[in-house]
Amino acid sequence: MNKTKKALIKRFKITKNGKILRRQAGQNHYRSKKSGEWKRKNRKWIPLSKTEAQKLKKYLTK
Repeated sequence: MNKTKKALIKRFKITKNGKILRRQAGQNHYRSKKSGEWKRKNRKWIPLSKTEAQKLKKYLTK
């Protein structure tokens, strides 16, 4: 049995139905030049693609 990767737990969320969600990249700095519309749109959690989710699932669950 492998241990859960703690760094990944902090970066991803698993929904009740098993989907893995991630944050949009580019949120930390250089945001003043980006439009308000872009900032609001990219605040949300984004589902991973199926292939990425399959690879990540083995690291996120015990």
